[in-house]
Amino acid sequence: MKTSKPNVNKDNYLAWLLSGLFGVLSGVFLAWGYQLEKYDRIDLSDSNANLVMLMLMVVITVDVKHVWNNYNDTKRGAKLFGLFKLDHEKKLQTGEFGKKAFLRTWGVLILLNLPVLLAEYPGFFVYDAQDELNEVLTRSFSTHHPLLHVLILGGVIALVHKVTGSWNLGIFAYSVFQMLVITAIFAYVLGFMSKRGVGKKGRIVWTLYYGLFPTIVMFTLCSSKDGLFSAMVLLLTVMLLQLVSDTKAFCGDKRKVAAFILVATLMPCFRHNGFYAYLVFVPFALIYFRKKQKPVLVGILVLPVVCYLIISSVLSASFSSEITHHQEMLTVPIMQLARVYTYEKDSLTKEEMDTLTSYIPEENLKLYSPRVSDLVKVGFNNELYEQDSRSFWKLWISQLKKHPFLYVNAWALTSYGYLYPAAKINVYKGTTVYTFTYDESSYFGYEVEPPGERHSFIPAIDNLYRYLSIGSFFEDAPVAGLPFEPGLLILIYLFVLFYRLSVRNIKGVLPFLPLLLTWMTVLLGPTYLVRYVLYLWTCLPLLFDKGYQV
Repeated sequence: MKTSKPNVNKDNYLAWLLSGLFGVLSGVFLAWGYQLEKYDRIDLSDSNANLVMLMLMVVITVDVKHVWNNYNDTKRGAKLFGLFKLDHEKKLQTGEFGKKAFLRTWGVLILLNLPVLLAEYPGFFVYDAQDELNEVLTRSFSTHHPLLHVLILGGVIALVHKVTGSWNLGIFAYSVFQMLVITAIFAYVLGFMSKRGVGKKGRIVWTLYYGLFPTIVMFTLCSSKDGLFSAMVLLLTVMLLQLVSDTKAFCGDKRKVAAFILVATLMPCFRHNGFYAYLVFVPFALIYFRKKQKPVLVGILVLPVVCYLIISSVLSASFSSEITHHQEMLTVPIMQLARVYTYEKDSLTKEEMDTLTSYIPEENLKLYSPRVSDLVKVGFNNELYEQDSRSFWKLWISQLKKHPFLYVNAWALTSYGYLYPAAKINVYKGTTVYTFTYDESSYFGYEVEPPGERHSFIPAIDNLYRYLSIGSFFEDAPVAGLPFEPGLLILIYLFVLFYRLSVRNIKGVLPFLPLLLTWMTVLLGPTYLVRYVLYLWTCLPLLFDKGYQV
């Protein structure tokens, strides 16, 4: 019986195609990101910038293809870059990550987080935290914030306050609760990686990463929904890795099936965009598993969608929540029209100006800030939009025809921080919050919103986190700050996943698709902040999982 030989030319063509795509994307991210950072716009007329971008595309494409080729050669016994050999034949470890090992790892992660929690006592109570607590205290709910998170956060704080009379103890109790949940998930993931072949040294490195890397620790101890959401994305990715590794065994394990459905249902309960990402993911998964599509597998993938819709509807009905304001979904078009008003106001006819200001008051249009939409969209006339959305979109289309590239700049300025590795995350510069005014950086919210109040027990650590969050760290150490940048992280993900596609390792790509789709949704969001893409850091160790390297 003849065996089909791999088509070397076809595979080489695919590798060039994907390295070329990575080169093009990287060149665009770097060149246009630089222009947006420095000039607040993309300038296509700058011939020097265009030449640099083209050179970057070519150089990165060739270099990436060379790296991929060298890595492929190591499978035939060659040394990686002529330095050392990689053991591709090493068998993966098997067996269970025992309860003692899990508890030990979990305990280490808790101990690593505790000094920061004490330094930031009662915890980072920030990013809409006061609003979510007030919804519970006043029994006035809306779907602007995920209701499940509102009820957990507000319920814990209100209960502890009722018992102790202290808001700080309530916030501290919630911070501890969230820390225990997230660190337990990290411990489970480290156990999974151990079973997949990560050795003792690797486990130590990743344990320290989860327990010490400031970006992760900040949100492990922060009251915002982003920590729990990213933990759910991490768990979902792990379960998808298990599903593609041994589909039959996974589907035959009732506990794993139940856990998958639970995690895939909870993920969007902490951030609405997680639902849209998972919804788009399901057809891709069904296509991938088309030859294994038993009713149980279809149910595993589809049931979370049904469960989320039911839970969301029940919570909304039970708590008489208000409907989410339309401006949350219309951030990009609102900012595009605001930029037209700011830079091309004279091009608007009186009728167009009247229509624009009827949807967005002129006092809000005058507050246009290129990198964040909050001050503009807050004045959006939701009642008028519900009565006559057609006029809004008619105006939007008419301005798109007149100012297409202005629209591109308006969108790019609220999202390029997710693409450009050297972007300064200081979108709130000049904004005064409860305890400080943003000046040098707005990487992380840092503060404790009322009714909480910070009482640091370890001032040295508190000063460090203040420096990293709102201080001059990224100005003082731009190279050391690169691992803190979402733009660098997304390039790492694309580099690894494009390589896997180039060698047709689809099972090493599919589990990361919900993460990438979620990341794509934030490109249409109100601004670029680390909190919206924390999962890029929490899921990073999984890229090094030996079970899916090729």
